[in-house]
Amino acid sequence: MQESLHDDGAMSSTSPGFFSEPVLRMKPSATMEVAQLARDLKAGGRDIISLSTGEPDFDTPAHIVEAAHRAALEGKTRYPPVQGVPELRQAVSAKLRRENGVTIAPQDVIVSSGAKQAISNALIATMNPGDEVIIPAPCWVSYPELVLMLGGRPVFARPRAPRFALSPEDLERAITPRTKWLLLNSPGNPGGTTYSPGELQALGDVLRRHPHVHVMTDDIYEYLVYGGARFTTFAQAVPDLADRTLVINGVSKAFAMTGWRIGYAAGRGDLIKAMTKVQSQLSSGANTVAQWAAVAALEGPRGQIEAFVRTYDERRRLAADILSASAGLACPLPEGAFYLFPDCTALIGRRTRNGVPIDGDAAFARELLNAHGVAVVPGAAFGTPGHFRASFATRTDALEEACRRIQRFCASLE
Repeated sequence: MQESLHDDGAMSSTSPGFFSEPVLRMKPSATMEVAQLARDLKAGGRDIISLSTGEPDFDTPAHIVEAAHRAALEGKTRYPPVQGVPELRQAVSAKLRRENGVTIAPQDVIVSSGAKQAISNALIATMNPGDEVIIPAPCWVSYPELVLMLGGRPVFARPRAPRFALSPEDLERAITPRTKWLLLNSPGNPGGTTYSPGELQALGDVLRRHPHVHVMTDDIYEYLVYGGARFTTFAQAVPDLADRTLVINGVSKAFAMTGWRIGYAAGRGDLIKAMTKVQSQLSSGANTVAQWAAVAALEGPRGQIEAFVRTYDERRRLAADILSASAGLACPLPEGAFYLFPDCTALIGRRTRNGVPIDGDAAFARELLNAHGVAVVPGAAFGTPGHFRASFATRTDALEEACRRIQRFCASLE
């Protein structure tokens, strides 16, 4: 008998080889772990402010909720097509053409239960053991774990701080004959990196020399850009590589629809067909009522979204100002998304007033939570130790209080 993992993370005894090697290699989502710990502490009576999860604190706009209600009343509650209801695929196609200058037919769009499933579908449909995926770090915690789960190899490119923008030289060094995908997230989680058209075109120059490498663009934070930054998707900047590009997006972040679980992918027809085959066996079609809500999101007014972005921008500046004034922290303003990613390396090696050593970003996050009740996610979870991620998608007064607590914690370290 050997030790194995239960769902709750506890070890139990079971027969050898019961769990797959990929699942034993996988790490649980660090953001979800920290968020759950914060919830547990709060339930136990602690005064906790969580900056750990990337979830808007706004309600879904009313016209979107009303569209879902209307769909339910009209009986649109049965199994949807695996690939998505035609009206939503048409709305996605029209949105890409109207807003991004990218022409992809509705039949080359698939709707999934969140952007994470769209990414997973693509990897399942294309990855063989030993295939490599280039992932610029810092990166969203799920990218490397999904690759590892399929027997692939995540290859971390490490762009220069503080922008963490992948350069042509970074990309060239990372490419090997086994490279299958470049996974590009712009605006990026957690660094906020937002690539300009020129930067994307420079990456395209490299990729033209390597026709076996495809590009998966995670555009989920598309509308959340600040300070004059402008969003451009790779297929828009490098149209001659469109047949090697898969666009991933969804309605969760900008439209405050995280729980509706609607994402989508758009790309070449044979890839979308393969992804549809995968989804047909894993989950079938995404929630029907939520798909009609997504139609309303993509086709409806954007006034509330613009108001959300203005509020995020105010919070971004407020939080960055406080953290930049904190002892030992460097906190650049992110160009997009809704996270700060401060550098805390100057505090590594110090001790708390109780003598606990801060021997890394995980210890920093742990002791911050213990001492001041603020939950952040260690940078190592995103492939970049010496930093931490703090979401500013939270109520402004709570965000300010959390940043003041972080400031006091930093000042207290000896």
